[in-house]
Amino acid sequence: MNTTISSNGLPQLPLANTSTDTSASQASTTTSATSSAAVTPDDSVKLTDSARALQQASRTDSPVDTAKVEQIKQSLAAGTYKVDANAIADRLTSMESQINGTS
Repeated sequence: MNTTISSNGLPQLPLANTSTDTSASQASTTTSATSSAAVTPDDSVKLTDSARALQQASRTDSPVDTAKVEQIKQSLAAGTYKVDANAIADRLTSMESQINGTS
């Protein structure tokens, strides 16, 4: 089965290897795969501020307040947990305003 994929109007990118000899092409591919796997001293990675923040957040202990979770579990089990519908509504409208940029 043959499937033709068109460029959909996008420019054609040049091929990395223009050799017509298949054995040379395979050797070149094997060599480039091997060399790309090896780390050279010239390799470097630069993290964005967002990536650094995510990295820092993942290093910290659990962001969940386990004491508060336990307190809520006990309140639910005892049937004494009270939901403040007004506080929930206020926070939802505040969040919606922030999302819409109308705060």
